[in-house]
Amino acid sequence: MIRSIQGAQRLDSRGHPPVQVDLATDRGTFRAIVPSGAFTGAKEAIELRDGDSPAYGGKGVQKAVTNIRLVISPALVQSGLKVDTDQKMIDCLLKHLDGTENKSKLGANAILGVSMACARAGAAHLGIPLYEFLRRESGAKKPFVMPVPFFNIINGGVHSGNKMGFQETMIAPVGASSFTQAIRMGCEVYQQLKKVIVEKFGPSAIGIGDEGGFAPPISQPHEALDLLVEAVSLAEYTGRVKFALDPASTEFYSDGIYDIGFKDDKPSLQKQKHLTDLYRSLLQNYPIVSLEDPFAETDWASWAEFNKECPVELVGDDLLATNSEYVQKANDTRACNSMLLKINQIGAISEYLIIIHRANLAYSFDWSVFVSHRSGETTDDFIADLAVALRTGHLKSGAPCRGERVAKYNRLMDIEADLLGKGEECLYAGPQFRVASKY
Repeated sequence: MIRSIQGAQRLDSRGHPPVQVDLATDRGTFRAIVPSGAFTGAKEAIELRDGDSPAYGGKGVQKAVTNIRLVISPALVQSGLKVDTDQKMIDCLLKHLDGTENKSKLGANAILGVSMACARAGAAHLGIPLYEFLRRESGAKKPFVMPVPFFNIINGGVHSGNKMGFQETMIAPVGASSFTQAIRMGCEVYQQLKKVIVEKFGPSAIGIGDEGGFAPPISQPHEALDLLVEAVSLAEYTGRVKFALDPASTEFYSDGIYDIGFKDDKPSLQKQKHLTDLYRSLLQNYPIVSLEDPFAETDWASWAEFNKECPVELVGDDLLATNSEYVQKANDTRACNSMLLKINQIGAISEYLIIIHRANLAYSFDWSVFVSHRSGETTDDFIADLAVALRTGHLKSGAPCRGERVAKYNRLMDIEADLLGKGEECLYAGPQFRVASKY
């Protein structure tokens, strides 16, 4: 039984306050902290911020914390719902208490924090790891599949102060034999990249962005990819480490025009056709296996046209906002073939499980699912267990740098060691990361 729920305002990786939740049962107290993004798409559930208060520049979350204390806690305590058996009913009650489509009354951050804490409590009451609790809730099968880590090691866009328009340039150690080896490979490439940047631009160029990746003084995507090619070669992992891009194009889109030089002194205006030609050139010349948000969240026609001949995973983030309505629309229009899963985009744990497994929306479309952190992260490692539970095959949590990023990678190494130590079958997704759910 739930005895009490307390909310609090703490700090995320950008120095902004997220919601922290402490949920008490007769088995102890269980904590969750909710992340936030630098850019939140128009389709996302509402993260309730104070706005009218000068504290933290209006980004405080005392309103959400108050909603936990005055609305959510009394309702859940009096409901008699049990954390070990009633996760879906708890999440339904949270949605009912809010009563809005976008969680704007209580705040998606308040709702999600409570939902995450309930899941942790449920796992503890059953005496099982969180990843096993989430697996059972979702109906996913075994064996467990460890995801390929996609490391964002060159930051751009709104995540850094350089002139690079594209937000994320990532490496993916698909050629590793285990998750733990993949972490080692990613770290070694990251350290080689640091040396390459120092040699080319000097020691002042190794500052990092929001997600722990370097932000060298470059502006073109091919410059970032060339740096990765050199770093991977120096680490002796050529062919075993692939690349991925997240341009986050909604950030530089307006009235049918994409300005990939929006951070530079000179605009670089691109029509859809020119941007498409750029992407195709990059895909032909570099070992890219995944492309996320190449077009704006409102530019559905460009997505569908590009997907007709896209040879790699085409991931919808802002386009979908982890929302079943937009996932269905994207499948109907053939706009993409993969969904980015961010736990704070819709508001409660059961809703993600419904989108992916219970209603089989994503997997029934033969899509892949890509678990993601947010740029405003916390040390909460919930998404590590989620990626394993749902057998998504890949996860991104930033560079192998900064505590809020490595917390997820460390948790995943612990999970792998735990499974192997218990003699459970544990696979590494590797080159098959897109179809891990079918193993």
